[in-house]
Amino acid sequence: MTKKPSIQVSLQTSSLIAGFMIWVLISSLMPSIKEDIALTAGQVSLVTAIPVILGSVLRVPVGFFTNRFGARMINIISFLILLPPVFYISRADSFLDLVLGGFFIGVGGATFSIGVTSLPKYYPKEKHGLINGIYGIGNIGTAVSTFLAPIVAQHLGWQKTVQLYLILILAFLVLNLVFGDKKEAKINTSMSEQIKKVYNNSTLWFLCLFYFITFGAFVAFTVFLPNFLVTNFDLTSVDAGIRTAIFIAVATALRPIGGWLADKCNAYIILIFVFVGVGLSGILLSFSPNIEWYTIGSLSVAVSVGIGNGTVFKLVPLYFSKQAGIVNGVVAAMGGLGGFFPPLILSIVFNITGHYAIGFMALSQFAFISLIIVIFMYYKDQKNIERKILEGTVEGIMVTNKHGEIEYVNTAFSNITGYSKDDVIGNKPSILHSGKQDKAYYEKMWDDINNQGFWQGEIWNKRKNDEIYKEWLHITCIKNDSGSVQYYVGMFNDLSMNHK
Repeated sequence: MTKKPSIQVSLQTSSLIAGFMIWVLISSLMPSIKEDIALTAGQVSLVTAIPVILGSVLRVPVGFFTNRFGARMINIISFLILLPPVFYISRADSFLDLVLGGFFIGVGGATFSIGVTSLPKYYPKEKHGLINGIYGIGNIGTAVSTFLAPIVAQHLGWQKTVQLYLILILAFLVLNLVFGDKKEAKINTSMSEQIKKVYNNSTLWFLCLFYFITFGAFVAFTVFLPNFLVTNFDLTSVDAGIRTAIFIAVATALRPIGGWLADKCNAYIILIFVFVGVGLSGILLSFSPNIEWYTIGSLSVAVSVGIGNGTVFKLVPLYFSKQAGIVNGVVAAMGGLGGFFPPLILSIVFNITGHYAIGFMALSQFAFISLIIVIFMYYKDQKNIERKILEGTVEGIMVTNKHGEIEYVNTAFSNITGYSKDDVIGNKPSILHSGKQDKAYYEKMWDDINNQGFWQGEIWNKRKNDEIYKEWLHITCIKNDSGSVQYYVGMFNDLSMNHK
């Protein structure tokens, strides 16, 4: 029997917390590590960014295999893989050791794809945003490490602090073994087949960009802030850790709120506010403010990306329910890679210019580009809804331009008249004339339309098979803001069918 959904939410969310604690292990302890291992500023940026690579790339196969084998199996394998690199880091004494160990602890970041693929299987679509948002609270694992690791390291040393994470890994191995759901629904579609169905869908790549910005900014600030605050504002490692933990906590706490809002409201409207927030925050940070204004800018980023993260993962199962595993993996991978580049870019920019302004301004520009795309997608979505409404109505609908040429007909039009869209688009409505009404009848009709803006009444028309039928027709002229006629819309019912 399948285990309770609530148990799986708790287990997988807590497993994500553990995975993310391990993922940011090196960046959390970097101020202490630098005291024992000599590292340049460039090496620090590289070492803290390295775990993001594997944590991002692996999200695609992890999402796919979660669909195939279930969350229990993939979580167990992930924690087993994490044991050796964590132990190796505890013995590190060189830059190369940190790079090698850091690369493989990226598996901790890849675990994100497990829950977002597995948990929606247990709930209806109306709750997917909230459930994925609750699961996203697992991001708090980065805050836990960032806050606690420096404090523990002050008393035990950073090496023994790293070794404590081995106990954490073993604990979650046991928890997943005992409480993981062996009966989770499996999807066995091949990876290549799923990729073929989604790779040319523009919505997928737009969602990747949105997550690249929102989750990428979250990861970038998480790994960048501890060392940045110590270096640029002369804070202690503990103070920097607390401030970074607050950033993470705010962003994480708002993630389920973002998912809940996306369940209740139009997700695109929410993303519009998100990218306005990120864009303005990037501009503020680019002016290299003092610690007070820097705090305001960073917290504004936290609020925006936290809501954005929850919103994006509402849209994934909404558009790609049959390919959720692979799409979750691709989108999550792009989000992770979004966190890899900013620390390196900021470091390069600082080395060239002596400040970080250009790097933060780049974040702002990417946000505003995303804003334009979101607005486009919103209006495209609205048009699709309107078209579906028109296609679903039982009344025949015909739209002509101001010259009387047919530009659109719905499915009901074709069902009633027998004419397909290709038959009538570009022609004039006279193609339907039965000959039962004389010229004066049509002149009177158009006088009413031009003078009153509409006409309605009974009329005889002719189907494609030459059968004459009676319909109730309503014609309305559509004007623009200046009062000029742009379209004529005709809606009609087949009265002969109603009397049969």
